[in-house]
Amino acid sequence: MEKTDSNYIKNLRDKLKKQKQSWVRVGMATCGIAAGSDQAFSFFTDKIKESSLDIKVSKCGCAGMCYVEPLVEVGIQGMESVLYCNVDLAAASEIFEKHILGNKVVTRLVYNGKGLDKQKRIVLRNCSVVNPESIEDYIAFDGYQGLIKVLTKCSSDDVINELKISGLRGRGGGGFPTWMKWNFAKNAVSDQKYIICNADEGDPGAYMDRSVLEGDPHSVLEGMMIAGYTIGASKGFLYIRAEYPLAIERIQNAINQAREYGLLGDNILNRNFQFDLEVRLGAGAFVCGEETALIASIEGKRGYPRPRPPYPSLKGLWGKPTVINNVETLANIAIILDKGGKWFSEIGTEHSKGTKVFALTGKVKSSGLIEVPMGTTLREIVFDVGGGVLYDKKIKAVQTGGPSGGVIPSEFLDTPVDYENLQNLGSIMGSGGMIVMDEDDCMVDIAKFYMQFCVDESCGKCAPCRIGTYQMLQYLTKISRGQATEADIDNLEDICHAVQKAALCGLGQTAPNPVLSTLKYFHEEYLEHVKGKKCSAGKCVRLLNYKIIRNACKKCGACFHVCPVKAISGNKNDGYTIDSTKCIKCGKCYDTCRFDAVKRG
Repeated sequence: MEKTDSNYIKNLRDKLKKQKQSWVRVGMATCGIAAGSDQAFSFFTDKIKESSLDIKVSKCGCAGMCYVEPLVEVGIQGMESVLYCNVDLAAASEIFEKHILGNKVVTRLVYNGKGLDKQKRIVLRNCSVVNPESIEDYIAFDGYQGLIKVLTKCSSDDVINELKISGLRGRGGGGFPTWMKWNFAKNAVSDQKYIICNADEGDPGAYMDRSVLEGDPHSVLEGMMIAGYTIGASKGFLYIRAEYPLAIERIQNAINQAREYGLLGDNILNRNFQFDLEVRLGAGAFVCGEETALIASIEGKRGYPRPRPPYPSLKGLWGKPTVINNVETLANIAIILDKGGKWFSEIGTEHSKGTKVFALTGKVKSSGLIEVPMGTTLREIVFDVGGGVLYDKKIKAVQTGGPSGGVIPSEFLDTPVDYENLQNLGSIMGSGGMIVMDEDDCMVDIAKFYMQFCVDESCGKCAPCRIGTYQMLQYLTKISRGQATEADIDNLEDICHAVQKAALCGLGQTAPNPVLSTLKYFHEEYLEHVKGKKCSAGKCVRLLNYKIIRNACKKCGACFHVCPVKAISGNKNDGYTIDSTKCIKCGKCYDTCRFDAVKRG
């Protein structure tokens, strides 16, 4: 039986599932490697080989608990598998001696499992178990069963219907129904059609797509193959930013393996289906996350967006019907087709089905990659899954959707997270960035940060975005320096609304969201900067004043020695003072003082 036959894939899966072998899995995504997991992987590989043990050592992707990397899972026959965290070389040695050789769990290194009960892993189902460099591992965990089912039992209309039943919406930001986009392209008449995976993940703090590509690349390929079959496309492109070298390497490896197994190329699984894939690298332009700019980039042109309609599903890459989905959307496809649309539709809310992957970062104790059912509240995400706010400080807001999203104040923490609720609050789901902010964050400074990002990343094609974002940044800078008036706040808001209405593409239209949401929910904070010339959070440097409290000063001289501009004068007998006319407000004196004698305000 040839590898190109569907029965071969099924039989291989059954054979691999029956194999009983002890194993060690080491998290080898970017986060794990950065924490030192490559050393742990080499250690276990060498020691097990030296000891002639029948134990399989393999790589896996990101398990999501990035804050306790490196992660290592050990499964010894006859024992429950155990997930260990913070596994440096010393910990790896202890695990090898006690658990692998002695069958005794090293309790102090076991991950406590906190927050996992609120999660449901669909997109991330394989990331912590499958070796991303092995197609056989993927097949062993039911990989390519969705494709086999589609090619052997389903028509294109059947696939569209299952996706319609599932309620899957695009996970790249807009939330457009996936079945509808595919149906437009399927019904378009053309001699050539294309599938594109948008892996140009550019939001600050977001790394969902990268982690899926690194941890489960075949799931994305399988989703693209099913999409190709459904709309009648014979060619697909994965557009990945060049800053993701490990993701690129593993995707290319997966493509090569899929070709070897007859899952790409001509006459796939002997079903008269032709489809192939190619990787294209992006140069890091944020605007190329917008689908028409991405298309221009693949065509070899400058990444400029174009007006829509026509939409890519009717006239896309090289003028041909094109389906563009992001990584997370495509990673859902195979399992939906394998288990059925009804299964997926029973997860989530009435209008937002399934799960959503978030990169939970910022002032949260358990930062990392999470996947929760749609409808999970912000409070559950931050406190139950994320472990609460760092240093137990007071939560101030949660920002979702990256530069295109908004800032949601703590009063709305009990809001269920879905497309409609976030939009009603002035934010968006986006691709899945979620940043927690505490009482030390300044909302003016946050808005300025995102606006600076938008100014830097604007393609400059349309005047509303090119000029409008720059003008918004100027007003925010004036406010942060205490140089603005209340009229400037009104002007800022007017420009926001103008850019929303007039910008050419979705990125320009949503750029004002962080500003508008902070103006709406934290207006008093803007007025504090304008009228009181004060930043309570201490983030707007120009509004800070430093002084030394004489009664608290221990006359140690530490502040005197670190001041870079000699704004601090005095001696160890008389004490020290700060000359505000010389002070550049760098904060070194404040950070250095161990006696809380330097105050800022």
